[in-house]
Amino acid sequence: MTSTPPAPPAAGTVPARDWRAPAAACTTVLLWASAFVSIRSAGEAYSPGALALGRLLAGTLVLGAICLVRREGLPSRAAWPGIIASGLLWFGLYMVVLNWGEQEVDAGTAAMVVNIGPILIALLGARLLGEGLPRRLLAGMGVSFAGAAVVGLSMSEHGGSSVLGVLLCLLAAVAYAGGVVSQKPALRHGSALQITTFGCLIGTVACLPFSGVLVSEAADAPLSATLNMVYLGVFPTALAFTTWAYALARTTAGRMGATTYAVPALVVLMSWLFLDEVPALLTVGGGLLCLAGVAVSRRRPQTGLKPSTPARPEEGPRHDAEREQAGRP
Repeated sequence: MTSTPPAPPAAGTVPARDWRAPAAACTTVLLWASAFVSIRSAGEAYSPGALALGRLLAGTLVLGAICLVRREGLPSRAAWPGIIASGLLWFGLYMVVLNWGEQEVDAGTAAMVVNIGPILIALLGARLLGEGLPRRLLAGMGVSFAGAAVVGLSMSEHGGSSVLGVLLCLLAAVAYAGGVVSQKPALRHGSALQITTFGCLIGTVACLPFSGVLVSEAADAPLSATLNMVYLGVFPTALAFTTWAYALARTTAGRMGATTYAVPALVVLMSWLFLDEVPALLTVGGGLLCLAGVAVSRRRPQTGLKPSTPARPEEGPRHDAEREQAGRP
Protein backbone atom coordinates (compact mmCIF):
# COMPACT_ATOMS: atom_id res chain seq x y z
CA MET A 1 0.00 0.00 0.00
CA THR A 2 1.45 3.36 -0.96
CA SER A 3 0.91 6.52 1.00
CA THR A 4 -0.08 9.72 -0.73
CA PRO A 5 1.54 12.98 0.30
CA PRO A 6 -0.69 15.62 1.87
CA ALA A 7 -2.29 17.99 -0.59
CA PRO A 8 -0.82 21.50 -0.75
CA PRO A 9 -2.88 24.30 0.81
CA ALA A 10 -5.48 25.82 -1.47
CA ALA A 11 -4.90 29.25 -2.94
CA GLY A 12 -5.97 32.04 -0.63
CA THR A 13 -5.32 30.07 2.56
CA VAL A 14 -2.66 31.04 5.08
CA PRO A 15 -0.22 28.27 6.09
CA ALA A 16 -0.09 27.41 9.80
CA ARG A 17 2.51 29.43 11.63
CA ASP A 18 5.48 27.64 13.14
CA TRP A 19 5.06 28.01 16.90
CA ARG A 20 8.67 27.12 17.75
CA ALA A 21 10.26 30.51 17.06
CA PRO A 22 7.63 32.50 19.07
CA ALA A 23 7.94 29.97 21.89
CA ALA A 24 11.72 30.40 21.86
CA ALA A 25 11.34 34.20 21.99
CA CYS A 26 8.91 33.97 24.93
CA THR A 27 11.30 31.67 26.79
CA THR A 28 14.12 34.14 26.27
CA VAL A 29 12.10 37.12 27.50
CA LEU A 30 10.93 35.32 30.64
CA LEU A 31 14.41 34.10 31.58
CA TRP A 32 16.08 37.44 30.85
CA ALA A 33 13.56 39.18 33.07
CA SER A 34 14.44 36.78 35.88
CA ALA A 35 18.11 37.63 35.31
CA PHE A 36 17.60 41.24 36.43
CA VAL A 37 16.20 39.98 39.72
CA SER A 38 18.90 37.34 40.25
CA ILE A 39 21.66 39.84 39.48
CA ARG A 40 20.35 42.10 42.25
CA SER A 41 20.43 39.18 44.69
CA ALA A 42 23.80 37.71 43.71
CA GLY A 43 25.33 41.18 43.41
CA GLU A 44 25.15 41.59 47.17
CA ALA A 45 27.97 39.05 47.53
CA TYR A 46 29.81 39.21 44.19
CA SER A 47 31.44 42.15 42.45
CA PRO A 48 30.39 42.87 38.84
CA GLY A 49 33.35 41.21 37.12
CA ALA A 50 33.33 38.14 39.35
CA LEU A 51 29.59 37.67 38.89
CA ALA A 52 29.92 37.94 35.11
CA LEU A 53 32.75 35.39 35.03
CA GLY A 54 30.93 32.94 37.30
CA ARG A 55 27.78 33.23 35.20
CA LEU A 56 29.69 32.73 31.95
CA LEU A 57 31.65 29.76 33.33
CA ALA A 58 28.42 28.02 34.30
CA GLY A 59 26.88 28.81 30.93
CA THR A 60 29.93 27.65 28.97
CA LEU A 61 30.09 24.34 30.86
CA VAL A 62 26.42 23.60 30.19
CA LEU A 63 26.56 24.63 26.54
CA GLY A 64 29.82 22.76 25.98
CA ALA A 65 28.36 19.57 27.44
CA ILE A 66 25.31 19.84 25.18
CA CYS A 67 27.53 20.41 22.14
CA LEU A 68 29.55 17.29 22.98
CA VAL A 69 26.43 15.17 23.40
CA ARG A 70 24.98 16.45 20.12
CA ARG A 71 28.38 16.21 18.40
CA GLU A 72 28.21 19.77 17.18
CA GLY A 73 31.36 20.66 15.31
CA LEU A 74 33.04 24.02 14.94
CA PRO A 75 31.16 26.76 13.10
CA SER A 76 32.44 27.61 9.64
CA ARG A 77 35.12 30.24 9.25
CA ALA A 78 32.59 32.77 7.97
CA ALA A 79 30.75 32.69 11.31
CA TRP A 80 33.72 33.63 13.48
CA PRO A 81 33.77 37.44 13.00
CA GLY A 82 30.19 37.62 14.27
CA ILE A 83 30.87 35.13 17.06
CA ILE A 84 33.91 37.05 18.29
CA ALA A 85 32.16 40.43 18.14
CA SER A 86 29.04 39.19 19.92
CA GLY A 87 31.14 37.31 22.47
CA LEU A 88 33.15 40.39 23.41
CA LEU A 89 30.30 42.91 23.29
CA TRP A 90 27.31 40.92 24.53
CA PHE A 91 28.66 38.08 26.64
CA GLY A 92 31.63 40.04 27.96
CA LEU A 93 31.17 43.82 28.20
CA TYR A 94 27.37 43.76 28.51
CA MET A 95 27.33 41.40 31.47
CA VAL A 96 30.03 43.22 33.43
CA VAL A 97 28.55 46.70 33.05
CA LEU A 98 24.99 45.45 33.60
CA ASN A 99 26.04 43.80 36.87
CA TRP A 100 27.76 47.02 37.92
CA GLY A 101 24.83 49.17 36.88
CA GLU A 102 22.35 47.02 38.82
CA GLN A 103 24.33 47.71 41.99
CA GLU A 104 23.65 51.41 41.47
CA VAL A 105 19.99 51.35 40.37
CA ASP A 106 16.93 49.25 41.08
CA ALA A 107 15.98 46.33 38.83
CA GLY A 108 13.16 48.22 37.10
CA THR A 109 15.31 51.21 36.18
CA ALA A 110 18.06 48.92 34.90
CA ALA A 111 15.59 47.07 32.69
CA MET A 112 14.20 50.36 31.37
CA VAL A 113 17.57 51.88 30.41
CA VAL A 114 18.92 48.67 28.90
CA ASN A 115 15.81 48.47 26.75
CA ILE A 116 16.98 51.46 24.77
CA GLY A 117 18.85 48.61 23.09
CA PRO A 118 15.96 47.47 20.85
CA ILE A 119 15.78 50.92 19.25
CA LEU A 120 19.50 50.77 18.53
CA ILE A 121 19.10 47.23 17.18
CA ALA A 122 16.38 48.32 14.76
CA LEU A 123 18.44 51.29 13.54
CA LEU A 124 21.66 49.27 13.20
CA GLY A 125 19.77 46.41 11.55
CA ALA A 126 18.35 48.79 8.96
CA ARG A 127 21.72 50.39 8.34
CA LEU A 128 24.07 47.38 8.46
CA LEU A 129 21.87 44.37 7.68
CA GLY A 130 19.51 45.91 5.15
CA GLU A 131 16.43 45.25 7.29
CA GLY A 132 13.39 47.42 6.87
CA LEU A 133 11.73 49.63 9.45
CA PRO A 134 8.00 48.84 9.10
CA ARG A 135 5.64 51.41 10.55
CA ARG A 136 4.02 48.75 12.74
CA LEU A 137 7.39 47.89 14.26
CA LEU A 138 8.28 51.54 14.87
CA ALA A 139 4.86 52.27 16.40
CA GLY A 140 5.09 49.27 18.70
CA MET A 141 8.60 50.18 19.79
CA GLY A 142 7.50 53.74 20.49
CA VAL A 143 4.66 52.55 22.72
CA SER A 144 6.91 50.06 24.49
CA PHE A 145 9.70 52.57 25.06
CA ALA A 146 7.20 55.02 26.53
CA GLY A 147 6.08 52.28 28.89
CA ALA A 148 9.67 51.41 29.80
CA ALA A 149 10.38 55.08 30.51
CA VAL A 150 7.32 55.26 32.76
CA VAL A 151 8.53 52.18 34.64
CA GLY A 152 11.98 53.65 35.17
CA LEU A 153 10.80 57.12 36.16
CA SER A 154 8.19 55.80 38.57
CA MET A 155 10.74 53.61 40.34
CA SER A 156 13.47 56.25 40.39
CA GLU A 157 11.13 58.54 42.34
CA HIS A 158 11.82 56.30 45.31
CA GLY A 159 15.54 57.09 45.27
CA GLY A 160 16.60 53.84 43.64
CA SER A 161 18.78 55.23 40.83
CA SER A 162 22.05 57.10 40.33
CA VAL A 163 23.68 58.85 37.39
CA LEU A 164 26.53 56.33 37.34
CA GLY A 165 24.10 53.42 37.32
CA VAL A 166 22.08 54.89 34.46
CA LEU A 167 25.25 55.50 32.41
CA LEU A 168 26.44 51.94 33.01
CA CYS A 169 23.08 50.55 31.93
CA LEU A 170 23.20 52.77 28.84
CA LEU A 171 26.62 51.31 27.99
CA ALA A 172 25.10 47.86 28.46
CA ALA A 173 22.36 48.78 25.97
CA VAL A 174 24.95 49.81 23.36
CA ALA A 175 26.92 46.59 23.89
CA TYR A 176 23.70 44.57 23.68
CA ALA A 177 22.69 46.17 20.38
CA GLY A 178 26.14 45.71 18.89
CA GLY A 179 26.19 42.07 19.97
CA VAL A 180 22.80 41.28 18.44
CA VAL A 181 23.60 42.91 15.10
CA SER A 182 26.96 41.11 15.01
CA GLN A 183 25.37 37.76 15.84
CA LYS A 184 22.67 37.89 13.16
CA PRO A 185 24.95 37.30 10.12
CA ALA A 186 26.83 34.54 11.96
CA LEU A 187 23.61 32.53 12.22
CA ARG A 188 23.75 31.99 8.45
CA HIS A 189 26.90 29.90 8.94
CA GLY A 190 26.24 27.88 12.08
CA SER A 191 23.51 26.56 14.33
CA ALA A 192 22.02 28.57 17.18
CA LEU A 193 23.74 26.25 19.65
CA GLN A 194 27.14 26.63 18.00
CA ILE A 195 26.96 30.41 17.79
CA THR A 196 25.79 30.73 21.40
CA THR A 197 28.34 28.26 22.80
CA PHE A 198 31.38 29.84 21.23
CA GLY A 199 30.15 33.37 21.88
CA CYS A 200 29.77 32.45 25.55
CA LEU A 201 33.25 30.90 25.55
CA ILE A 202 34.78 34.07 24.13
CA GLY A 203 32.99 36.15 26.75
CA THR A 204 34.36 33.83 29.44
CA VAL A 205 37.92 34.25 28.18
CA ALA A 206 37.46 38.04 28.11
CA CYS A 207 36.39 37.97 31.77
CA LEU A 208 39.23 35.73 33.01
CA PRO A 209 41.06 38.70 34.60
CA PHE A 210 38.32 38.57 37.27
CA SER A 211 39.12 34.94 38.18
CA GLY A 212 41.12 35.81 41.30
CA VAL A 213 38.32 38.01 42.61
CA LEU A 214 35.75 35.29 41.89
CA VAL A 215 37.69 32.69 43.89
CA SER A 216 38.14 34.97 46.89
CA GLU A 217 34.53 36.16 46.91
CA ALA A 218 33.13 32.65 46.44
CA ALA A 219 34.84 31.58 49.66
CA ASP A 220 32.82 34.10 51.68
CA ALA A 221 29.62 34.30 49.65
CA PRO A 222 26.40 32.79 51.05
CA LEU A 223 25.11 29.71 49.29
CA SER A 224 22.04 31.60 48.01
CA ALA A 225 24.21 34.12 46.14
CA THR A 226 26.31 31.38 44.55
CA LEU A 227 23.19 29.46 43.52
CA ASN A 228 21.82 32.64 41.94
CA MET A 229 25.07 33.00 39.98
CA VAL A 230 24.82 29.40 38.76
CA TYR A 231 21.16 29.97 37.87
CA LEU A 232 22.20 32.99 35.78
CA GLY A 233 24.66 30.84 33.88
CA VAL A 234 22.39 27.86 33.25
CA PHE A 235 19.07 29.52 32.45
CA PRO A 236 19.30 33.23 31.42
CA THR A 237 22.63 32.50 29.67
CA ALA A 238 22.88 28.93 28.33
CA LEU A 239 19.19 28.34 27.68
CA ALA A 240 17.91 31.87 26.97
CA PHE A 241 20.74 32.93 24.66
CA THR A 242 20.28 29.72 22.66
CA THR A 243 16.53 30.19 22.31
CA TRP A 244 17.23 33.82 21.37
CA ALA A 245 19.60 32.75 18.58
CA TYR A 246 17.10 30.16 17.38
CA ALA A 247 14.37 32.79 17.08
CA LEU A 248 16.72 35.47 15.69
CA ALA A 249 17.68 33.19 12.80
CA ARG A 250 14.01 33.15 11.77
CA THR A 251 13.13 36.84 11.86
CA THR A 252 14.70 40.29 11.74
CA ALA A 253 16.95 41.69 14.47
CA GLY A 254 14.63 44.68 14.89
CA ARG A 255 11.56 42.56 15.45
CA MET A 256 13.37 40.31 17.95
CA GLY A 257 14.67 43.36 19.77
CA ALA A 258 11.14 44.74 20.08
CA THR A 259 10.06 41.50 21.77
CA THR A 260 12.37 42.23 24.69
CA TYR A 261 10.24 45.23 25.62
CA ALA A 262 8.18 42.75 27.61
CA VAL A 263 11.15 42.45 29.98
CA PRO A 264 10.51 45.60 32.11
CA ALA A 265 6.94 44.54 32.83
CA LEU A 266 8.09 41.09 33.90
CA VAL A 267 10.95 42.55 35.96
CA VAL A 268 8.51 44.73 37.89
CA LEU A 269 6.34 41.69 38.62
CA MET A 270 9.29 39.52 39.66
CA SER A 271 10.82 42.29 41.78
CA TRP A 272 7.51 42.56 43.60
CA LEU A 273 7.30 38.79 44.15
CA PHE A 274 10.92 38.05 45.03
CA LEU A 275 12.59 41.30 46.16
CA ASP A 276 9.62 42.94 47.95
CA GLU A 277 9.90 46.00 45.65
CA VAL A 278 6.21 46.93 45.64
CA PRO A 279 5.36 48.69 42.35
CA ALA A 280 3.48 51.97 42.26
CA LEU A 281 0.34 52.27 40.16
CA LEU A 282 2.29 54.30 37.59
CA THR A 283 4.84 51.48 37.36
CA VAL A 284 2.10 48.96 36.63
CA GLY A 285 0.69 51.24 33.93
CA GLY A 286 4.12 51.51 32.32
CA GLY A 287 4.45 47.74 32.32
CA LEU A 288 1.12 47.39 30.55
CA LEU A 289 2.27 49.90 27.92
CA CYS A 290 5.39 47.80 27.35
CA LEU A 291 3.30 44.71 26.73
CA ALA A 292 0.89 46.60 24.44
CA GLY A 293 3.79 47.85 22.33
CA VAL A 294 5.20 44.34 21.99
CA ALA A 295 1.79 43.12 20.81
CA VAL A 296 1.67 45.86 18.16
CA SER A 297 5.21 45.26 16.91
CA ARG A 298 4.79 41.48 16.73
CA ARG A 299 1.43 41.57 14.94
CA ARG A 300 1.58 40.46 11.34
CA PRO A 301 -0.16 42.44 8.59
CA GLN A 302 -3.24 40.81 7.07
CA THR A 303 -2.40 38.63 4.06
CA GLY A 304 -5.70 36.79 3.55
CA LEU A 305 -6.38 38.22 0.07
CA LYS A 306 -3.16 36.87 -1.40
CA PRO A 307 -2.61 33.35 -2.68
CA SER A 308 -0.65 31.12 -0.40
CA THR A 309 3.13 31.45 -0.83
CA PRO A 310 4.28 29.29 2.01
CA ALA A 311 8.02 29.50 2.10
CA ARG A 312 9.13 32.75 3.70
CA PRO A 313 8.18 35.04 6.60
CA GLU A 314 7.59 38.45 5.11
CA GLU A 315 9.63 40.29 7.68
CA GLY A 316 12.87 38.34 7.36
CA PRO A 317 15.78 39.02 5.03
CA ARG A 318 16.48 36.53 2.28
CA HIS A 319 18.71 34.23 4.33
CA ASP A 320 16.36 33.72 7.26
CA ALA A 321 14.43 30.71 5.95
CA GLU A 322 17.40 28.67 4.72
CA ARG A 323 18.68 25.54 6.36
CA GLU A 324 17.41 26.63 9.80
CA GLN A 325 14.15 24.88 8.88
CA ALA A 326 15.98 21.56 8.46
CA GLY A 327 15.71 20.96 12.19
CA ARG A 328 18.75 22.68 13.67
CA PRO A 329 18.52 23.69 17.34
